[in-house]
Amino acid sequence: MVVFGGCKSVSQRDYDAAIDENTQLRERIAGLQENARQASDGNSEFQSQNSQLRSENQRLQSDLSEAQAALNARPVTGFEQIDGVDIGVRSGGAIVVRVPGDVLFNSGSNQLRNDAKATLDQISGVLKSQYSANEIRVEGYTDSDKLVKTKAKWGTNENLSSARALAVETYLVGKGIDNDRIYSAAFGPSKSKGTKKDSRRVEIVILTQ
Repeated sequence: MVVFGGCKSVSQRDYDAAIDENTQLRERIAGLQENARQASDGNSEFQSQNSQLRSENQRLQSDLSEAQAALNARPVTGFEQIDGVDIGVRSGGAIVVRVPGDVLFNSGSNQLRNDAKATLDQISGVLKSQYSANEIRVEGYTDSDKLVKTKAKWGTNENLSSARALAVETYLVGKGIDNDRIYSAAFGPSKSKGTKKDSRRVEIVILTQ
């Protein structure tokens, strides 16, 4: 028997049971407090991630608006419906119609491919209908690779780019472009793009009046 003051007493078994129950309650309370802490931490992390997502969404919306504004501000040139060309505008307003060299020519050649002529036919049609008073410069470009044996007849990349630009100029003149307002220029590898494939190209530049 365990005596607790006065006349009241409890058995050792009841005392031990009370102590055990108290311990279990304490452990349960501690567990609930830990769960609450973890839930609070998880909620804080969620709030942080949500805030980051909101910021990222706002940034993307801003980028989209800027891209849309740039697209809307970009002038309609008339070349948009021609497959296989890339259209740009240089500072000063000159319009650039970029045709990949691999579309126009076989490797090491300045002879226009038959399927490339259809593309140049469409380009010449727009030039005649919408840019009949503009001066046109046909620019030839290559990659920076040294000419291999099969291309050695050109000597340099500049010579190859010149021959290709002249081939495009000659074809456009044959399609009705005034010879007095079109000329060609060769740049070889001097203005390379991100890849060798993109560097091999002919750019038809419609100069401002």
